[in-house]
Amino acid sequence: MKNIKNIYLIAATTALLGAGCSKQIDEAYQNPNAPVKVAPAELLPQIVSTLAANYAGHGPLSDIRYIGRYTQSFTVTGALDPWDRHAGPGNAALGNTDLSGSIWRTHYYDLGQNVNRMMEWAIEEQKYTYVGIGKAIFAWSYLQLTDYHGPVILSEAFNTSQLTFGFDSEDKVYTHVRKLCHEALAELNRTDGVDASSELAKADAYFYGGDKNKWKKFVYAVLARSFHHLTNKSSYNADSVIAYSNLAIITNADNAMVKFANIGVSADANFFGPLRNNIGSYRQTSYISNLMDGLNPAFQDVKDPRIAYMLRRNLNGTFKGIDVTYGNAGITTVNDRPEGLWGQASGLTAMANDNTARYIFRNSSEIPVITASEVLFMKSEAALRKGDRATALAAYRDAISLSMDLLTSKYETNLADADKITPDKKAAFLANTKVIPTVETLSLTHIMLQKFIATWGWGMMETWVDMRRYHYTDKDPMTGEQVYRALTPPPADRLNPENGGKLAYRVRYRFNAEYVWNAEVLRGMGAFDQDYHTREVWFSKP
Repeated sequence: MKNIKNIYLIAATTALLGAGCSKQIDEAYQNPNAPVKVAPAELLPQIVSTLAANYAGHGPLSDIRYIGRYTQSFTVTGALDPWDRHAGPGNAALGNTDLSGSIWRTHYYDLGQNVNRMMEWAIEEQKYTYVGIGKAIFAWSYLQLTDYHGPVILSEAFNTSQLTFGFDSEDKVYTHVRKLCHEALAELNRTDGVDASSELAKADAYFYGGDKNKWKKFVYAVLARSFHHLTNKSSYNADSVIAYSNLAIITNADNAMVKFANIGVSADANFFGPLRNNIGSYRQTSYISNLMDGLNPAFQDVKDPRIAYMLRRNLNGTFKGIDVTYGNAGITTVNDRPEGLWGQASGLTAMANDNTARYIFRNSSEIPVITASEVLFMKSEAALRKGDRATALAAYRDAISLSMDLLTSKYETNLADADKITPDKKAAFLANTKVIPTVETLSLTHIMLQKFIATWGWGMMETWVDMRRYHYTDKDPMTGEQVYRALTPPPADRLNPENGGKLAYRVRYRFNAEYVWNAEVLRGMGAFDQDYHTREVWFSKP
């Protein structure tokens, strides 16, 4: 071993002298097993995949499994005690784990330097559309990140010379998001440089196919979100929300949807599909089931024709959901327990194929990121808050119509003919005054509950933003009832004892990133306190 070591040192010395002592060690000894530079087109596909969930299982879909319980969208068959056990590490019920930490990892690791390098090398090659796309994705990711966690690492992010990192307040992150959006638009509007449209169409095949106009609409949708999240602040500007919404995704042809090759291996399939087996124990909740089956007083006796596309029946042929904290145990009649989201029997957690799966739960199902329907619901709420009821009602109706059209155009596989939405069924639903009220009677409850339905399954991150904006149980000033009608938060005995009866408003930071390596900074923020996850976030405060 001594001789081998001496030979290595001699070789190293010779190499460094040959380099004139001017190169760093990593320049003199480049890794022969990995390229030090790759084309932006080779980085983009994996970057795009993180808008849903990538080959390693990281992305918003991973954390939606836990946030879906907070929004009472779906939950697991086994009883959960407590409801907020996935609020992150430092929580006595959860301990030291990275569950619910996927969005943090996605932003700083899976995107992170990959996006930075893609933009850097695209500038070198004068392929400026990649730069615009990189900034657009960072804007989307930073907004989601701060809404999820609260303060995040911004000004010191991606600094490879540091071992610990300071956090920036949410208002600074929001400002940075809007700055990134405008920079993205400037890059996407450039006409100089190299025409890489043919190459980009292939690199972006699983999202927008390199269509710059669609990417710009995506950016405008992120801007609309950033302004609309601030409804509780005196600075809220409904006109900005409406203006950006009008420039954003307002037709289903422009929907931001992640696609999958689905060639039979896990890495190329939908995270929610049976091949990857990530949601075998998950079931729809009673809240969404009652809402769509006419049992919620907001839409009493109205059977939503979208229900068979999105939800599952039970052995009795009816639609029921399970309680968000009690699971199957809350339904004593076994045949009333709903099938799994792939159509499997109530006791099964795995499936050999997706022959009975529907909606976003098939191996090849496209996953929405932002849709025209969501954007129009934002516009509708903003217009209603402004007092422009005619605009609010028109946007509300169009949002529901587009939600139905998305289902019939993308998600009719494995659906019985009797359950399909026909033009007559759609027309009858949109003519029902319990669903589409008059200009004078349109309420926040109408808008928020229909948005809840239209984004169910994939949009729970935004749903949680909405629910926190309304503090879960805020009243609709028009009706005097809760905005989220009949939503019942878990009682105190189903919450962590340390909460003091308070509900979750944020998720703690990823354990193996911050609680291990950045612990002193977190202690200074109070992030080790048992009730940290119940502290209200900036956007929901006045």
